[in-house]
Amino acid sequence: MNGLLISSSAYRPNGGIEYLPEARSLTETAHVLAVDNDPRALKLIVSYLGDHEMRVTALPSARGIADVMAKAMVDIVLLDVRLPGEDALRIAASLREQSDVPVILLSGRTDEADRVMGLEMGADDYITKPFSPRELLARIRAVLRRSRSHETVPAVLQRMRGYRFAGWELNVRVRRLTSPQGEPVHLTNHEFNLLAAFLAAPQRLLSRGQLIGLSRLHNDEVHDRSIDVQVMRLRKKLPRAGGEPPFIRTERGAGYVFTAAVETIR
Repeated sequence: MNGLLISSSAYRPNGGIEYLPEARSLTETAHVLAVDNDPRALKLIVSYLGDHEMRVTALPSARGIADVMAKAMVDIVLLDVRLPGEDALRIAASLREQSDVPVILLSGRTDEADRVMGLEMGADDYITKPFSPRELLARIRAVLRRSRSHETVPAVLQRMRGYRFAGWELNVRVRRLTSPQGEPVHLTNHEFNLLAAFLAAPQRLLSRGQLIGLSRLHNDEVHDRSIDVQVMRLRKKLPRAGGEPPFIRTERGAGYVFTAAVETIR
């Protein structure tokens, strides 16, 4: 199967099925997260996409979406509209608010109103069931092409899960900072963008102008006059034990340096 081994399956206590690939192609493949409560649909998706060099993680409900996206790079989500007890349209809207991962909705409904509502809630495409595996593959490839064509060069270079430093972890996919004690730390958009800019260039002097440019790579504008204020707020959210100096050091008249060693999480 062109470099991708057959996926293995494991049955969970709650009756759900998760399909995890035993190996990946030596070339980078797309990671598809498929969410559908129909085991037959999931098996079809896993088998066909696997045959075409795509990695698939399959879930029977939306409950595991956040965990999967926090632990691995997800390139596209296939989301069944009619998940029992769950509002798939709201889930799609939430995914759009929290990340840039493309979403394709799957539905047995053929009403135009349903398709329009799905697209307005943030979905990138809408496929009605039953669909042919070839059409699904073509739609996935088309959405991925559109999504990646809009990425800037820095965004392509930063296709990663996040950064780790001194026990802290910043997950850039779900925009979540976790302390060494495992506790989530709330960051505003500007604080997140500024921290991501520092972690992308650790132990290097960054001027205020450079911080503005680097922060804009993360799709939010940071004004020059607010950099000092944002740095001050960020320092308060990154306390160090034992009275150690803060992670962000001020270089008077020049800018700032993030002093800790940083590990990239792929």
